[in-house]
Amino acid sequence: MSDCIFCRIIAGEIPSPRLYEDEKMIVIRDINPQAPMHLLLIPKEHYPNIAEMTAKQATTLARCLRTFAKLADGFGLSGGFRIISNKGADACQTVNHLHIHILGGEKLSENMNCSPDLPI
Repeated sequence: MSDCIFCRIIAGEIPSPRLYEDEKMIVIRDINPQAPMHLLLIPKEHYPNIAEMTAKQATTLARCLRTFAKLADGFGLSGGFRIISNKGADACQTVNHLHIHILGGEKLSENMNCSPDLPI
């Protein structure tokens, strides 16, 4: 998709250093990191979000996650990591190409509260 920033990164139209790449995915650094290590796992096939993927795409995503898990220590994530997939406006999904945020590099907060209106 010509208007999708991730499709353009995958196609090489927008430079972004790839920390890992295979035939199904790329891994890059997030440009607005929320943790010392904040990576994006981006499937090469374009589909909007986790709710709109086919069974075949779900199988590919599972393979991508398994591949990443084998690489995690090399990214400095041996102590653990958090994975997040935003879906829709309420979750603040800003790019409508499924991608997985991977956060780590330090002990993360147990607080997952993102709404300023809810008590912690």
